[in-house]
Amino acid sequence: MKLLIIEDELSLQELMTKALRAEGHVVENALDFDMAIDKVGSYSYDCILLDINLPGGSGLDILSHIKKQSSGQNVIIISARDSIDDKVLGLELGADDYLAKPFHMAELSARIRSVIRRSRNDGELVYRFGNVAVEDASRKVTVAGQEVGLLKKEFDILKYFLMRPGHTVDKAVLAEAVWGDHADQVDDFQFVYAQVKNLRKKLSEAGADIEIKSVYGFGYRLSES
Repeated sequence: MKLLIIEDELSLQELMTKALRAEGHVVENALDFDMAIDKVGSYSYDCILLDINLPGGSGLDILSHIKKQSSGQNVIIISARDSIDDKVLGLELGADDYLAKPFHMAELSARIRSVIRRSRNDGELVYRFGNVAVEDASRKVTVAGQEVGLLKKEFDILKYFLMRPGHTVDKAVLAEAVWGDHADQVDDFQFVYAQVKNLRKKLSEAGADIEIKSVYGFGYRLSES
């Protein structure tokens, strides 16, 4: 699984990172509010471990930002603030769990596995926006309940946008997210433009009520038609 640790206490962050990587997870880190907002806006994670008290802002504001994206990303609050009010507020804002410091790494791992299981429906994670749905494991795409055939990269692009509807995505970030290490082997983004054009056409022909709109000089944004 791909995890993001948002924690400014460096010793704890390093301990969590080492333990979770030892379990085979891909782990990224953010030390402050601005870095965290950049990470959650540009990439997708199976689970985000979120501290409330951060340099530059509140982790609860980050939580609200994540949930407004309708991205389906799981969030576990990790905080020394163990009051009932903090727990209730975090859960009401959409957190999937709340783990008070200090905690054992074994408990953290168990909590992560638990929220991931709860987020899946018979093992299938589904992203929805408008009348479009993407089933992650089966790679099935439907528009108003009717299946639409997409090529692999078209599917990957659509899934990326469905995980962050309304968010403006830099074309370079999209290329890196979908094409990975191969994205830096080309001189322009014609391969991105071509795939997005084909995806737009298929969605339109299927009657999708969402649209991948161009943002001049920057990239794209997924919006309702």
